[in-house]
Amino acid sequence: MTSDRTRLIREMVRIRVVEEVLADYYRDEQEMRTAIHFSIGQEATAVGVLSATTPRDWVYAAHRTHAPYLAKGGDLRALVAELYGRQDGCSHGRGGSIHVIDQSVGFAGSGAILGEMISVAVGTGWAFARSGESRVALTFFGDGATEEGVFAESLNIAAVQRIPVVFVCENNLYSISSPLTARQPSGTSIRGRAEAAGVRAAAVDGNDVFAVREAAEAALRHCRAGNGPYLLELATYRWREHVGPGWDHHHGYRSKQEIDSWIERCPIQRAVAEVRAEEPGIDDLVRQWQAESQEEIHAAVAYAKELPFPDVAGLLDGAYLPVGR
Repeated sequence: MTSDRTRLIREMVRIRVVEEVLADYYRDEQEMRTAIHFSIGQEATAVGVLSATTPRDWVYAAHRTHAPYLAKGGDLRALVAELYGRQDGCSHGRGGSIHVIDQSVGFAGSGAILGEMISVAVGTGWAFARSGESRVALTFFGDGATEEGVFAESLNIAAVQRIPVVFVCENNLYSISSPLTARQPSGTSIRGRAEAAGVRAAAVDGNDVFAVREAAEAALRHCRAGNGPYLLELATYRWREHVGPGWDHHHGYRSKQEIDSWIERCPIQRAVAEVRAEEPGIDDLVRQWQAESQEEIHAAVAYAKELPFPDVAGLLDGAYLPVGR
């Protein structure tokens, strides 16, 4: 079974299993000394968007990096090694969960500062356009980042210069513990703000991987045709706490009932239900993929633990030093 639709499901299953197992290791061992942000429940956004890209398109992310990194073709063992701070990690043990980079697969980088990679992606897209390359830059960010000045500035310059950049807003309704309704005016939308800036935009159900894939294909065609930027507002929801492996309904900013209602809208279960008629064996395949992914992630953790930590002698490798120092 090799259809495009089943491949999307397989990738979501893999990312879900990887993150759930990593959450257990993180909680139980306390050996990953990095702040960690999981995308559990949001797999359809990364998989749907990045399945439409080419290896030459570059992707920038915010602090939820694992899902887009893996969906872009990143090396799982290099990612896990990075979480354990090992030299062979994709950022040589210096970046942790939030600062992931692997330009060999077009994952250009990620960062923790709210909105910081939005403008970087715009600059990259501008460079692609000026060099005449048929490449697109994409940038993932949450709804909270759209309240930063860099978001408005980036929309403006991207529209004025017709830059091939896809803004991917994973709108999961919360900026840490602050709900969208408390931060943005009633009757407005992130899509509407993009359109007001002259940027083509679409609002999509971010838990429908097939709808996300279709919207991403349209966005990328728009950019490659020289029509300028595109924004995708993807409605989704993170199941776990903002940072860390646990659940957070006891913190009081959202209820267990709300979380459970979104779990019932699981993007994987939804996709499986949609293809079941055409692929009667999909449930058995999902169980097979879950088992394979379990084996893969446990092997990656064992591999990472055997790797060396960065040498102190290379502490300043890659760091900017002023001339004369």
